[in-house]
Amino acid sequence: MQGVLGVSSRASRTPLRALCARQLVALAESAPPLVGAAGTRRLHGGGGGREPEEEDEAIPYADVPRPGRKWERKPYVTPMKVLIRRAKEERRVRKENPCRVLEHPPDNGLLVPHLVEVAHRVYAARERLLDGLTKLVEGEAAFTVKRCRFCAEVHVGRVGHEIRTCEGRDSAARNSLHVWRPGTVRDVVGFPYCYHLFDRVGKPRVVHKEKYDVPRLPAILELCIQAGVDVERYPTKRRTRPVYSIEGRIADFEPDEGDSSEAGASPDPECTPLSSPPAEPMAISSTSVNCGNGEEKVEEEITMPELASRTLQSWLDMRSGAARLMKKYRVNTCGYCPDVQVGPKGHKVRMCKATKHQQRDGQHAWQEATVDDLVRPNYVWHVADDGATPLANELKRYYGKAPAVVELCVQAGAPVPAAYRSMMRLDVVPPARDEYDLVA
Repeated sequence: MQGVLGVSSRASRTPLRALCARQLVALAESAPPLVGAAGTRRLHGGGGGREPEEEDEAIPYADVPRPGRKWERKPYVTPMKVLIRRAKEERRVRKENPCRVLEHPPDNGLLVPHLVEVAHRVYAARERLLDGLTKLVEGEAAFTVKRCRFCAEVHVGRVGHEIRTCEGRDSAARNSLHVWRPGTVRDVVGFPYCYHLFDRVGKPRVVHKEKYDVPRLPAILELCIQAGVDVERYPTKRRTRPVYSIEGRIADFEPDEGDSSEAGASPDPECTPLSSPPAEPMAISSTSVNCGNGEEKVEEEITMPELASRTLQSWLDMRSGAARLMKKYRVNTCGYCPDVQVGPKGHKVRMCKATKHQQRDGQHAWQEATVDDLVRPNYVWHVADDGATPLANELKRYYGKAPAVVELCVQAGAPVPAAYRSMMRLDVVPPARDEYDLVA
């Protein structure tokens, strides 16, 4: 009996293995793509056998990028192998032709013609953004913005959340709970500061002795100035002829402004900086209506949702325009701290206090920056309801996040942008506090 059973069991293994192989192949072909393969991910919820809708396929799931550890360096935007290949190519070209004229702007000191208008649009979008945020945060119908007293956490809502994410002073004694206080516009959007370069090609670096002599300004404003915007408070040098590179050193043979004016030479119209566009009207315009008793009543022509929509559009235009400028005008950031410098090279001011700063003598570890380094999004928790009930720490896995500007404008009545719809988890219904342990 045992032999018969053994023979029958061995004989049935081959069709069983073939059947399992066919089933695995069919499941692999019909299974949805993984997160790392296609960048999509399903939100938790019912309907396991339901086919994905077209809207879910059009808008992939995007989560908030996790902050890196303090002792780790930021990931490189361009791979290190590509950077090494570029450096070798530049070294080879320098040896073949030690004295050459730089042809491509902005490396030769000239402006990129098609990016001058983009710089003016970014500058105008930043002004409109600050004006709209001021009216949303500090106006008559202001929306509440709170900031933690001990850390950089920001919350947009009437009641501060109870999520235990505080890492500030004495956070262990408070069980990592935040201590909220009123916030301002600076807490909603953050613009890191950098040193202003009068001549970005002739003197691209600020040394340590000049740290108090060179003015500092928002980095996105410095990017617009280097791309062609003229600001009277921060003068910059505009060239009409390209510079030369002699054995890696920049040589400028352009005459001074006084000499060119005396000689009567007229600059090239394609290289001259364009004038700033006229200032656009404010987001809220008012008209005075004459009443019968001689008094004038002021009526606002724009509603709060329209103001929020314009402010959100200014935020999106500013980020998209800054991304276009950063493809030509280089922006550097420290690999360990949030310091930023706009220009071909980073400054040499020894003020880095991040990890391993003793090995670098306080100097920054410069690398290529991203748009998030230039315009910090400052992610906050999304409040789906009216904000009267604080967000619970037990339900934080069901809450979404969004940049503080987007969250503020959405609460003011602006439509949710498609890029942040999945990040805010609008299609997720969080359970009650007494039901969170019953949900898988």
